[in-house]
Amino acid sequence: MSTPAESANLILKLYELRREDTLRKARDFMVFFDPKTTEEMMEAFGGPNGVYIRMVTSYWEMAAALVLNGAIDPKMFSEANGEHILVFSKIEPFLPQLREMMGSPKMLSSLEELCLGMPDGRTRVDQTRERIRAMLARRGAAAGSQKS
Repeated sequence: MSTPAESANLILKLYELRREDTLRKARDFMVFFDPKTTEEMMEAFGGPNGVYIRMVTSYWEMAAALVLNGAIDPKMFSEANGEHILVFSKIEPFLPQLREMMGSPKMLSSLEELCLGMPDGRTRVDQTRERIRAMLARRGAAAGSQKS
């Protein structure tokens, strides 16, 4: 298990990586990405923004693996981050089908274990999904009313 200082340093390093220009664009894309079906998800993976989806999900999968393997204290990580929950909430409804279609039964398993393994994990994932969808709906409604 890492010391508090080691955990803090790794969390700060992860934060620095998040500021990289392409990853920042990918993270912005993921906030507004709202697939409703597995087909939409698969189409997005293969489309021009697929690189963004893969970049963000693999980033948070890596971060989750660091936590699950003791390199970063889980409590400290949870208190310093929340974006991984947002990312997982967008992917989770399609994860079984994605794993099957891609032939990767462990795809994003560290992220899944970390998010759902928190004491209130299921609730946080579900609430995050609903909160983001409501935000996107309000944004869409506002954009629609500005066009009128």
